[in-house]
Amino acid sequence: MTLQAKDTILVLDFGSQYSQLIARRVREAGAFSLLVAPNESLEKLRAHKPKGIILSGGPASVTDAGAPVCDPHLFDLGVPVLGICYGMQLGCQLLGSQVGKAPAREYGRTKLHVKVADGLLQGISSPATVWMSHGDQVTGLSNDFEILASTPTCPAAAVKHRTQKFWGVQFHPEVTHTPCGVDILRNFLQEACGCTGSWAMADFLDEEVARVRKQVGKDRVICGLSGGVDSAVAAALIARAVPGQMTCIFVDNGLLRKNERDLVESAFRHHFDVELKVVDARKEFLNDLAGIEDPQE
Repeated sequence: MTLQAKDTILVLDFGSQYSQLIARRVREAGAFSLLVAPNESLEKLRAHKPKGIILSGGPASVTDAGAPVCDPHLFDLGVPVLGICYGMQLGCQLLGSQVGKAPAREYGRTKLHVKVADGLLQGISSPATVWMSHGDQVTGLSNDFEILASTPTCPAAAVKHRTQKFWGVQFHPEVTHTPCGVDILRNFLQEACGCTGSWAMADFLDEEVARVRKQVGKDRVICGLSGGVDSAVAAALIARAVPGQMTCIFVDNGLLRKNERDLVESAFRHHFDVELKVVDARKEFLNDLAGIEDPQE
């Protein structure tokens, strides 16, 4: 089964510090998730065949010129969309509501009073503790929306569009400071998007191993190792897929952490079926960097 055939949720990343966490929470709930740029075209979004889309939070204000936006025709895709914080404000604005400054910037825990305890907020006790981090909020909600929940300072803390498949929450369900957040995300995934909750990371690993084997065949692979997580994980994945067919090249540039070269050599010589070549380029790098004080040079 390909990734496209799975329950795929796209997370449009508007620059939130929690965007990766949103993607992780979706995966933990049993659906595959992908982080994508907010300005991705409808054609590219549609190509992923998503069961749903989540609009992340972000540091910008939707009222600012040049603030990141998604395609205004996003809702034409016909899949459920959940907006979180900035994502809620953007979705509400695109669907005819007004966004403005909150009476006071809100950061921290607050009490969520549930008005409609079905759908997105099914099974959520009221009041519930949620985590807020925002300076703007929806100040003029269109009549096309229904308010699902409020807080003492935010009348529209959770909303639903009456005809479009859009839900919005002003708080952050993805953080541990919102204890009911996992349940809210699961409600969106299963009740709104129809996800089965059967996906697991092990499935992704098996599929990627099969994909690498098919692409490489009997050829050899060259992989540059930096000592960081990204290149190490990529090398480990390829080594599992095509053992004995990869040459890893690690360059010691003289700027590594203490014992990092020894750690990389030990890990890849003893735990992976790869050919490891270590290049000692300390002299070349340090000579060329001599006298340079500006890290931007």
